[in-house]
Amino acid sequence: MKKEMQMATTLLRPDQTFYPSPKLASEAPVETLAYMVTFDPTAKTPDRLVTLDVDPKSPNFGNEAGHVELPNLGDELHHFGWNACSSALCPYAPHPHIERRYLLVPGLRSSRIYVFDTKADRTKPKLVHTISAEEIASRAGYSRPHTIHCGPDGIYVSALGAPDGDAPGGIFIIDHDNFSVKGRWELDRGPQQLAYDFWWHLGYDTAITSEWGTPKMVENGVNPEILLAGGYGHKLHIWDLPKRRHKQEIDLGPEQQMVLELRPAHDPTKAYGFVGVVTSLKDLSSSIWVWHLDGSTYKAEKVIEIPAEPAAEDELPPLLKGFKAVPPLVSDINLSLDDRWLYVSAWGTGEFLQYDVSDPFKPKKTGSVHLGGIVRKAAHPKSGPLNGGPQMVEVSRDGKRIYLTNSLYASWDVQFYPEGIKSWVTLINAKPNGGLSLDDGFFTEFQQRTHQVHLEGGDASSDSYCYP
Repeated sequence: MKKEMQMATTLLRPDQTFYPSPKLASEAPVETLAYMVTFDPTAKTPDRLVTLDVDPKSPNFGNEAGHVELPNLGDELHHFGWNACSSALCPYAPHPHIERRYLLVPGLRSSRIYVFDTKADRTKPKLVHTISAEEIASRAGYSRPHTIHCGPDGIYVSALGAPDGDAPGGIFIIDHDNFSVKGRWELDRGPQQLAYDFWWHLGYDTAITSEWGTPKMVENGVNPEILLAGGYGHKLHIWDLPKRRHKQEIDLGPEQQMVLELRPAHDPTKAYGFVGVVTSLKDLSSSIWVWHLDGSTYKAEKVIEIPAEPAAEDELPPLLKGFKAVPPLVSDINLSLDDRWLYVSAWGTGEFLQYDVSDPFKPKKTGSVHLGGIVRKAAHPKSGPLNGGPQMVEVSRDGKRIYLTNSLYASWDVQFYPEGIKSWVTLINAKPNGGLSLDDGFFTEFQQRTHQVHLEGGDASSDSYCYP
């Protein structure tokens, strides 16, 4: 029998970057390093895990502090995550003394997951293990790993589909200690077939999943026939987290196409959260919905609608010419740790928005900046006209700094930005009482396309908490 590798280490006391509550996390030391994945859309050079210097006192502020190249081509690195985080402090967690040390980085094209050790050199993590597509397929029945979250009892990974590129997509679990694939998470998936993001309410033993499409539906770009037929994801799924069983389906309506990023309240006593919808077949608008517990069932309602913007046909890529409008294409959202500020990336129109969601059912728009956009091509003060648009968004633990990148997915990039995307990462500062500022931040361009950013010690989308 093959002996599994033992890689994770055990501490005598919990990792100091684990916090029982979001309030304590927000009071943690300010980050000085960030990690970012970049990829080559031509698959001619290896993708990279890049370390950014985000210390404003550093002469290298906003620039690369180091990088590691992958050993293969064509991975298309995507949504990565930590091996362990604050959820390890939950009272029922079996691993309270594991440390936040490893980054697990999935290749959305290759179905490989790379494990990087950040401990010896934080600026240049070491590749210590690779989880193969074959292991994921044989042990879990999935492929195209998309999103990674550190859970109380293991590392959770969402996958877009089966090894043949069809449904179902779902979640599988990776062992905290040796990074072996344990198997498929779902014991009873009910009607769920499409997958994308997942999160949870640890205080309510509830998981939530969203829908995009199978690998065959998304890997070659947006399929207009599937889109106009309402065939992409338009549902939320509610699960019993410890029992791993489907409980409820919430259909937002087939006109609401691509229900993507989930951002639950960080306060574990609250059972609500926000989800972004990429586009409406009715008018190309994007929207933000709130799911919430009402009695013993969950409900969802639209609380923000972002309209499409009229545009001349000759300004639009072929996919949009017939519509004579630029859709917002909300592709990512994020929620500050105090559950007050919601950030929304409108990748199509190039707008980045801030909302006060102190009352989650009555959001108030409090800030907006434009960067890039299909038609607008808005410049940063430190740049000329930009393409791409606000895409992956990360928020610091104290809520004062916002990190943005501008590439979505190679096959989709070329449909909406056929001139090619020149990639960048930028830091935006959030004002204490609302509003956004590009002053005192940074703007850095990269040869490879930039995707997700995570911050050392945790951020607004990496950790979950069991104490209010």
